[in-house]
Amino acid sequence: MRIVSFISQGRAGYGLLRGEDEIVDCSRLLPYPDVRSALAAGNFGVFLPFLHAPTTLRASEVSWLPPVTHPDKIICVGLNYRPHLLETGRPEPDRPTLFLRLPSSQVGQSQPLLIPPESVQFDYEGELAVVIGKGGRRITQRDAMQHVAGYACYNDGSVRDWQRHSSQFTAGKNFRHTASFGPWMVSADEIPDPRVLTLKTLLNGQVMQQASVDELIFSIPALIEYCSTFTDLLPGDVLVTGTPGGVGAFRQPPAWMKAGDRVEIAIAGIGTLSNPVLDDEGFF
Repeated sequence: MRIVSFISQGRAGYGLLRGEDEIVDCSRLLPYPDVRSALAAGNFGVFLPFLHAPTTLRASEVSWLPPVTHPDKIICVGLNYRPHLLETGRPEPDRPTLFLRLPSSQVGQSQPLLIPPESVQFDYEGELAVVIGKGGRRITQRDAMQHVAGYACYNDGSVRDWQRHSSQFTAGKNFRHTASFGPWMVSADEIPDPRVLTLKTLLNGQVMQQASVDELIFSIPALIEYCSTFTDLLPGDVLVTGTPGGVGAFRQPPAWMKAGDRVEIAIAGIGTLSNPVLDDEGFF
C-alpha cells in the first residue's frame, strides 16, 4: 500500500497510489483531514477498504506533498552510518545524535529544493524515513516495530556552514524547502524487514551515496526505544534514520548542490524521491 498526499485543484488531499498514475482520493471518503489524523484513527488499516475503490485522480494531475504533511515532530538522527561517521572525523557516539526538523523545511516529490541566498554550501543526505502509526511512550525494542506505519525516502538537505554555527545542527537543517520527503509512504506490511533495504543518492544521475539499512549504528528499534523514552511518539511522527558516507561536504572538491541540479533518493522496495534544485529568490 502506497499512501500519498497531494494538492489537486487547489485542495489538499491524500489517498492511495495504484500503479504509476492512479490515485484513490481517500480524503473525500474518510472523515479525517490528513494522513496524520487517519493514522491516529487506526494506523494504515483505515485505508484497507479502499484498496479496490475506483480511481478518482491521476498522479500526473496533482502536485505532491510530503506523505505526512504536518507531523507533530520530525526527529532526525545524525552520524548513524559508520562510513559517514568516519568521514566527519567524529568518535562513535554512545547514544543517538538527534536534532529536530520543522515541517516547513520539507517538500514533496518533484517540488524544488531551494538554495538559501545566505549560503552556497547546500548538501544532500539520502535517508530512510520511518513513520509512526501507533503512538507510545517508553516503547521497548521488542515491541518497537509494532508502532511503525510505514517507510519513505528522505533527503535531509543541509546548509553546512549554518549547521556548523554551533554544536547544534538546528539552523542548518531548517531553512525553508531544503529537505524532501516521499514520494509516498509504503505501509509496513509491504516491508517486513527494513534492514534488507538498500539506499542510493544520485546527483545528476551520478551515484554519490550507497548503503544497506542494515549498516545503521543504531537500529530502527533502538531509535524508537530511545526517542520514546524522552517524548511521546505520536501517529504521523517521522524518524529520519541517518545518512551514509559520501555527502558532498567531505568530497574533494566538495560537491555542493547548485541551481539546475536534480537529486534523487532511491530505496529499493520503496521508490525514488526526485527533486530539482533552484535558487531561493524570495519565494513566499
